[in-house]
Amino acid sequence: MEAVKFVRVVRTESSEVYILWDGDSRVGQLDLHYAQDVIHGTLIVEGSLARDAQELIVRQIDQELVSSYMPSFDREDFLITVFRGEELEPFSDGEGELEEESELEEEA
Repeated sequence: MEAVKFVRVVRTESSEVYILWDGDSRVGQLDLHYAQDVIHGTLIVEGSLARDAQELIVRQIDQELVSSYMPSFDREDFLITVFRGEELEPFSDGEGELEEESELEEEA
């Protein structure tokens, strides 16, 4: 597997959410939470990925996203949990938001 592309969909003062793409295929979602000198991540991969592919993605997350926020020498720890799942159905109480998100995902 080549490097995945990260598309940020949410950013707050202490967290970010990314959709992961391998070419035109969505391969997962990443939630990062920044807490002082510790960074927590939840990676949900869609489909089956070999362990070495998961490790490659985690290294890429550390190098491209986490280290740009807080280099490894400044942080106490980077904790990430990897889950395998699939999107069942999105829910929103906002009008038109899901249509816009679907259009953005199709364009990516």
